[in-house]
Amino acid sequence: MKSFQTPRNLLAGIDADATASLIAAASDIALIIDDEGTVCDVAVGSEELSAEGYRKWIGQLWIDTVTPESRDKVEALLEDASSKAGHKWRHVNHPSAGGADIPILYSAVQAGPRGPLVAFGRDLRAIGVLQQRLVEAQQSMERDYWRLRNVETRYRLMFQMASEAVLILDAATQKVIEANPAAAQLLGESAKRIVGRQFPEGFDAESTEAITALLANARVAARREDVRARLEGFPEREFQVSASLVRQEGASLLLVRLSLLNGADSTQIPRAKSLLLKAVENAPDGFVVTDAEGRILIANRAFADLAQLASETLAQGEMLDRWLGRLGVDMSVLITNLKQHGAVRLYATTMRPEDGAPLDVEVSAVSVPHGEQPCLGFTIRHIEQRLRAVDSRAVPAQARSVEQLTELVGRVSLKDLVRESTDLIEKLCIEAALELTRDNRASAAEMLGLSRQSLYVKLRRYGLGDLASETDE
Repeated sequence: MKSFQTPRNLLAGIDADATASLIAAASDIALIIDDEGTVCDVAVGSEELSAEGYRKWIGQLWIDTVTPESRDKVEALLEDASSKAGHKWRHVNHPSAGGADIPILYSAVQAGPRGPLVAFGRDLRAIGVLQQRLVEAQQSMERDYWRLRNVETRYRLMFQMASEAVLILDAATQKVIEANPAAAQLLGESAKRIVGRQFPEGFDAESTEAITALLANARVAARREDVRARLEGFPEREFQVSASLVRQEGASLLLVRLSLLNGADSTQIPRAKSLLLKAVENAPDGFVVTDAEGRILIANRAFADLAQLASETLAQGEMLDRWLGRLGVDMSVLITNLKQHGAVRLYATTMRPEDGAPLDVEVSAVSVPHGEQPCLGFTIRHIEQRLRAVDSRAVPAQARSVEQLTELVGRVSLKDLVRESTDLIEKLCIEAALELTRDNRASAAEMLGLSRQSLYVKLRRYGLGDLASETDE
């Protein structure tokens, strides 16, 4: 802390009353403290602080006049005042009759080698009010900022997802500032390539002149009429073009909207989905879209090949169970499961072509309940190469395991499945008996409750054991 250079010469004539006046005028509140930390006198230079009745502090310890969390700061002030080190200002809170604490910024100085301590205080309430207003203003700005960010995010999302083609131009230069994906799709360019170009570009001469006049009228007049335009080289593609003037932050922008005419669909399928449709059309697996009842709306070429149809258009309007599964059985099961679960995977059934033998197929299906028309999608895969040909009428063709037996469900009738199950169980029991008796057939027949002759008949039927060396007993 730097002091006056010649205080003895300049301030030698100041008496005690003048000194007291200077101390009171230099601070909002001043305390004279003795060596024990007791308040000997109080001077208040602020009318607001005078109303608090600080005169009652006289005779009390200074440390008893502050709030509990400020007691350590008062002790530090007393130590700083008695030392020759620099005097620090410390924030101290005094309790108030009104309830809210009064913040005072204190610094303590010892008046002379043996003099009392003088504590200078500055009322911080005005600064606190300003700080509170600053915080509130900053929070208000933060809220406005995030509100604008949210509005901008919603605008961006709507701009990108809008099905109508929209361009935003600089009104002065007519250069494209922004273009949404629908505009890029309609003009056959990417949005990045359109931005920065001057509009109109790529239209024929007559259309370019009409659009230029439209933009000029939009800049100066509130009323405007839409114009029609055609792309150069594509006379069959006719657009309706409209423009509106928008002012933003002192700048003028033009909002241009493009709509495809000639009965064309202005909400064209995005390129990615168009590629997906082409892939489905050329997929090696059959793909069919039906209505909720199973009537075919559209089918791909692979389905026509499975059904042995000359063209996939011949399947439109027909019921899918005309070719897929057992008539009135499999489609009912599939549709019921689609309504309950929304999807079916790897359903084993058969495909009945127009001419030829049935084919083993797997069906995966999905339900699309939402949209303009609820529909069902079926993927049909030919799996005959992955499965063994099963002739349910041939007795020797036996299922070798439970897994193979379950694969027959949907291909053969329940009566045939029961016969297959009985034969499988009988064969497994005979094999188990032979294993337990170490291939002693007499003991195995006794264990199974069969005569040896009946056991030999069953062994021949299932092809078990070597019967060539056996002799009839």
